[in-house]
Amino acid sequence: MSTETVPTTALAHRGSLRRAHAWLDVAVVVVVLVATNLIAHFTTVWASIATVPIAAVVLVALMRRRGMRWSELGLSPRHWRSGSLYALGAAGIVLAVIAVGVALPPTRQFFLSDRYATISGALLASMIVIPLQTVIPEELAFRGVLHGTLERVSGARGVFAAGSLLFGLWHIASSLGLTNGNRGLSGVLGGGLWGQVLGIAGAVVATAAAGFVFTWLRRRSGSLIAPIALHWSLNGAGALAAALVWHATLN
Repeated sequence: MSTETVPTTALAHRGSLRRAHAWLDVAVVVVVLVATNLIAHFTTVWASIATVPIAAVVLVALMRRRGMRWSELGLSPRHWRSGSLYALGAAGIVLAVIAVGVALPPTRQFFLSDRYATISGALLASMIVIPLQTVIPEELAFRGVLHGTLERVSGARGVFAAGSLLFGLWHIASSLGLTNGNRGLSGVLGGGLWGQVLGIAGAVVATAAAGFVFTWLRRRSGSLIAPIALHWSLNGAGALAAALVWHATLN
């Protein structure tokens, strides 16, 4: 047997083992995300509040123990500057679009969500609930942990495709009854079963597309700061806009 055969075989074996472990990491992350989603939406009120943030922290800690670097998680200080610059640009664009949407009568109706019927409620949701319960935990889990594990087993196409699809599917449970609480959507899609189905399908497509953009920002800037800023702009600023529209409509 050649003296080079044994080292080459050993290297190949170690490479295969590392790849198997990387795929196992992806599987574990996906299973945790699925379980988290089900617990958060179909158990108790307290579980719906705490499950996603706790799961995000656990996933970060778990992958750190598995040897994942801060840069792989989008949390390296080296990328704070680029992340902040992309964050400002992304948030500015979204805020401008929301302002136009609120100003134009044909699109203003889509901001009439019962969930944000008061200014105080919208402020609480926008500044505390949405960042801590939704935006930061989801970005840690998807553009941080899931992104990092997918990059270890596939190229950019796999990261974009799988990450975006899973992020879209993540929003199925939260989209149940979506059209019932939004006058603009129920007026377009209807309020019955088919309206609900179309609302869920639309939410999945929209959030998958958003996930694609979040992933692009994450890869482009190297930091979670940019997708966090864009994610908050869409959710938090949207909540404030909804409250303003409600207030203007009632008065």
